Amino acid sequence: MRVALIGSADFGKATLEAFLDRGDEVVAVFCPPDNPKSSKPEVLKEATIARGLSPLQFSSLKSPEAAQALIDSKADICVMAYVLQFVPQELVKIPRHGTIQYHPSLLPQYRGPSAINWAIALGEEKTGLTIFRPSDGLDEGAVILQKEVAIGPDDTLGKIYFDHLFPAGIKALLEAADLVVAEKHTEVIQDESQANYEGWFDANAAQIHWASHITQIYNVIRAANPAPGAWTKFGEQKVQIYDCHKHVAQTFGAVKGKPGELTQITLDSFFVSCHGGQIEVLKAKGAAGKVTGAELAKELSLEVGQFFAL
Repeated sequence: MRVALIGSADFGKATLEAFLDRGDEVVAVFCPPDNPKSSKPEVLKEATIARGLSPLQFSSLKSPEAAQALIDSKADICVMAYVLQFVPQELVKIPRHGTIQYHPSLLPQYRGPSAINWAIALGEEKTGLTIFRPSDGLDEGAVILQKEVAIGPDDTLGKIYFDHLFPAGIKALLEAADLVVAEKHTEVIQDESQANYEGWFDANAAQIHWASHITQIYNVIRAANPAPGAWTKFGEQKVQIYDCHKHVAQTFGAVKGKPGELTQITLDSFFVSCHGGQIEVLKAKGAAGKVTGAELAKELSLEVGQFFAL
């Protein structure tokens, strides 16, 4: 089939390579303009050039030039893979079989830009991916295909995305494209009564509140690992926490220390008390990058009995 691709970053690159490697003809690749403030080249742009193709970089995909480029490509279908620019309906309807888009949740649940983070932070036991028809509404179009992914009790954002939703998403885009071009697909309108939207999982969402229950704290740390990184404060020092264990107290009286209190430093980690147990910090961000909890404790001169900000 003749495929047009709109995307960016590693997911866009992997999608491009997947279609090319199985023998499809990629007739247009739209990726964001170069960022003058970044020394890093756009990954999809570099991959496009490496494959002997010419990337299309428009400041706006609403421009007549972008529409004409897609018309000229004579694409059978357009595939959207990690898209950062607004794509108008006038553009998505140009290919003979329209456009399909990937989203890392089971729509209509967790619409928005940080779907995986929020699913983990809010304690969900499953998530998934959706291939759908893009509309002018955010993640509101008709569903073509969905795949479920379990969220294990200790899974992080990185594990769910890179081990599951990233590779499964590439396969799902290929499968959905085949179904659509063969006109063997179905389109299911999303149930708005089941819809929810979550905004960016930003620094505010990633802040650790030690007065919260241990499960809430643990979920936030997992949801922010590796990005944006859960954080707390020790005095005026911001401390980002990544890998950790939760140690749930069997009884209320078995909880050591008060919320936010540093209760133990080991050869590899340190422990912070909270409601319902303790968080053992295994990896955190030090001055030179990620370090063990014990290394950070030494760097900050932490002592048992000191407190992190609540």
